[in-house]
Amino acid sequence: QVQLVESGGGLVQAGGSLRLSCAASGSIFSIDTMGWYRQAPGKQRELVADITSGGSTNYADSVKGRFTISRDNTKNTMYLQMNSLKPEDTAVYYCKASRWINRLRYEYWGQGTQVTVSS
Repeated sequence: QVQLVESGGGLVQAGGSLRLSCAASGSIFSIDTMGWYRQAPGKQRELVADITSGGSTNYADSVKGRFTISRDNTKNTMYLQMNSLKPEDTAVYYCKASRWINRLRYEYWGQGTQVTVSS
């Protein structure tokens, strides 16, 4: 199994910054893509950004130019630097890790961290 623990959420004013971390532990072999997702009240969970083991990144249009995803494979940790935060960024942010095992796709989720942006 893989355990994911997010940290770094909190309350920030619009225009401010936060840095989220996601630490992976356990049986973490062969993890390829890791990503950040968010879910606002009454809305579906959506992809914010993801990153492959090789460093290729993908962002939602709503965060391009403001958020930066990165990962440190030596520390088994992924980050999300969030700048120029907006009230609409308020959500619970979740970390996800994925891998293939015997042709089956496995996904693991963290417990989430709350980000609240005040106007």
